[in-house]
Amino acid sequence: MQMRKDLSNRSLTFAARKRSPSRERQRAGLPIFCSAVLLALLAASELSAQSKPLPRLRVSENGHFFVKEGGAPFFYLGDTAWCVFTRPTHEEVDRYLQDRAAKGFTAIQGVLLIWDGLTRPNPLGQMLLVDKSGANINEAFFDNVDYIVDEAESLGMYTLILPIWSKGMLGGQRSVFDETTGYNYCKLIGARYRNKPVIWMLGGDRPGTGMEAITRALARGLTDGGGPATMISYHPTGRQSSSMWFHNEPWLSFNSIQSGHSSQNKNYELVTSDYQLKLAKPVIDSEAGYENITDGLRQAEPGIKRLGAWDVRRYGYLSVFAGAAGFAYGNGELYEFWTPGMQQTRWMAGLPWQESMQLPGSSQMQYVRNLVESRPMLARIPDQSLLESDPMATTDRQQATRASDGSYAFVYSAAGRLIEIRFDSMPAKAIRAWWYDPRTGAAKEIGRFPKTAAREFKPPTSGVDNDWVLVLDDAAKKFPAPGKAVTR
Repeated sequence: MQMRKDLSNRSLTFAARKRSPSRERQRAGLPIFCSAVLLALLAASELSAQSKPLPRLRVSENGHFFVKEGGAPFFYLGDTAWCVFTRPTHEEVDRYLQDRAAKGFTAIQGVLLIWDGLTRPNPLGQMLLVDKSGANINEAFFDNVDYIVDEAESLGMYTLILPIWSKGMLGGQRSVFDETTGYNYCKLIGARYRNKPVIWMLGGDRPGTGMEAITRALARGLTDGGGPATMISYHPTGRQSSSMWFHNEPWLSFNSIQSGHSSQNKNYELVTSDYQLKLAKPVIDSEAGYENITDGLRQAEPGIKRLGAWDVRRYGYLSVFAGAAGFAYGNGELYEFWTPGMQQTRWMAGLPWQESMQLPGSSQMQYVRNLVESRPMLARIPDQSLLESDPMATTDRQQATRASDGSYAFVYSAAGRLIEIRFDSMPAKAIRAWWYDPRTGAAKEIGRFPKTAAREFKPPTSGVDNDWVLVLDDAAKKFPAPGKAVTR
């Protein structure tokens, strides 16, 4: 597709002023800002009418998962593309989105005002802010955002958007927005994407300490603009969860974790803590270790350990089996859409993003989704009491989950260690067992046997890069092979 030619700077001032909303806009519940915004909204509505829109998402009745309108379960499989609104051309965006849709991703994660957003324009030559005061934005910047949101929707994917990367850009003397301009900015974009498949996330590698007031102002803007069904979370810094500051806030729809870029990542502990909170909300590890990034974000040098496909698989399965509503994958070059000639951060491998996009971990993420969707997923609960064997930790970790009625159970073994199962929570008379391969999504039946008090299962292989999932079914349920989804 050709890049858009209109590079005019249509700006909008956020300073408080009297307005005369039209009757039509009053009915829609959206404030008038300027004719350009109205035209953009009408254009977006017209575009949406040309194709079937994705259903709105909400939190499930038990508070731990996402469901679509009508109640169908939704597994969040996100891809981290923080710079998607500011780096790639439309042709590159098309290639990226098509690749991610083909690999089973259900959401992409991007930032509107990224860390270099005050100095670097998007590929159409547009800056989000007209100046650095935070009071005026460039309406034309959103032409590109609209294109990406619409293209993602056409491929069946939702878009998770951070309005601003908070680290270094929000709070303190260098803050781009204050509470008033931040509220107005978020109210505008909330209204603009009110009827689009957009999920919002505040924060951006930033602890919530000292950020409470401005975060609440931004959240209020998003909900005032987007309506009461607006879904919002908060992205903290490493080894933290949004629950540490905002769990009881009414605007926080689900918790977000950044578990850290380390091979010793224990995201299952953070997920377990959030899952057990009294007020049930879904939780997602929205930034675990990225594939091909240096272990611990160390300085790149010859022979340095980098996180690989096995690491990102572990983060995905361990967090989901601990109770997460999904998982977000990331890659060390792709999140910046890095190309040769750009500045290279200390942890990068220096692969062009087009090559990094084909690393094996991104293809293997779909298999955790396929597995979870092949059984009644809204009945799934974490349950380590299934394990008679030592659950161990980190690279040897074993994590168990099952249906609340005991009709099925999954046990992930990160390094193929012997698994010993207690069947107390499974009322079935006979068990059908399988091995599920996280590398390929292939399932192999172990056999059927009468239920006993306990039983040992030895995975086909063991050691580094030899993770396996043990699947246990009530034989009477006649479930399909693991990973074979009943519906999509």
